Amino acid sequence: MNITKKTLKPFSAKVTLGLELGYTEKLIEKTEIIQYLQKIQKDLILTENIYLSVSISDTNIVMSGQIEPHILLSFINYPKFPLKPEKLKKEIEKLTKQLMRKFKQNRIVIEYLDETVMLEQSEEIDNRIKQ
Repeated sequence: MNITKKTLKPFSAKVTLGLELGYTEKLIEKTEIIQYLQKIQKDLILTENIYLSVSISDTNIVMSGQIEPHILLSFINYPKFPLKPEKLKKEIEKLTKQLMRKFKQNRIVIEYLDETVMLEQSEEIDNRIKQ
């Protein structure tokens, strides 16, 4: 058996997506998010030949009086289908905006190795966060 090795410079991005529809406390099914992600991935493959792999983990965000279930979307520059880091960031941010609209998320943070980006639709804050 012949094993090959391919390496790239490190790249990672983490997107934390709330599992509540807006600030309604109505839970979003993780399967609904996965199905939507797969639709976006299929469209990217068919229209742009971009393979955007994502790992999904369960997590919670705690902020003062707010405890909200989230999923953590983790991205790498997958060596089988490499992209330039700038292109990868652009696609991750585009996907994140699609998720924000679909699942009524007011704000989402993307953590890259070299920067943290916040995408925000309004200044509104969940009223469970006590100031």
